[in-house]
Amino acid sequence: MRIRSARRSDLPLLQDIERAAGEPFRALGMAFVADDDPPPLDLLEGYRLAGRCWVATDPLSATGDRPLGYVLADPVDDALHIEQVSVAPASARRGIGRALIAHLAALAASRGMAALTLTTFTEVPWNAPYYARIGFRILTEGELTDGLRAIRAEEAQHGLDRWPRVCMRRELAPAVRPPDAPVPDIGPSDGAGSARDQRIPDASGAPDASEAVAVGGGA
Repeated sequence: MRIRSARRSDLPLLQDIERAAGEPFRALGMAFVADDDPPPLDLLEGYRLAGRCWVATDPLSATGDRPLGYVLADPVDDALHIEQVSVAPASARRGIGRALIAHLAALAASRGMAALTLTTFTEVPWNAPYYARIGFRILTEGELTDGLRAIRAEEAQHGLDRWPRVCMRRELAPAVRPPDAPVPDIGPSDGAGSARDQRIPDASGAPDASEAVAVGGGA
């Protein structure tokens, strides 16, 4: 498995992944999520140019360098926030989502960030229950930072609160880095995740724990 920065030519493929990853929500009575449009190309391009969009590929397989999953992230307060992580259903159960999240964890730790955060659906099996299994915990209302509160307010405006949602956090151990090693750049923080006009709904959550996979609106 290879994790690399997204290329412009990848972006329409990421939209295809998002559409496919949303379909399993239909079986849970969440057609609103399944029918939601994928992130627009200009939004994806903004993440790509900011260096905050990564894809997973399997160069040794028949799919070659074609993206099998992707992740978007924003610096929010003291953490790197997973805005979206989605895996093509045909590539589920291969650890792709876990690998993308591990890539973010290593990157965030190398930047001195304290944690990864995300927002997700509480009762969708491949959302909050999956993240709990890989080290995330649900935050109480009192633990929410200003940035996370802003993200949740955007999600509520988008209609995602018709199903229970939570914020989750995974603490990171400080990275051990040689004194003269360069610090990876993951773009500037705007304090609230990047309060965009469009926030991607949760189309997956457990990038590799279920038949489908997508996790948006944070994760």
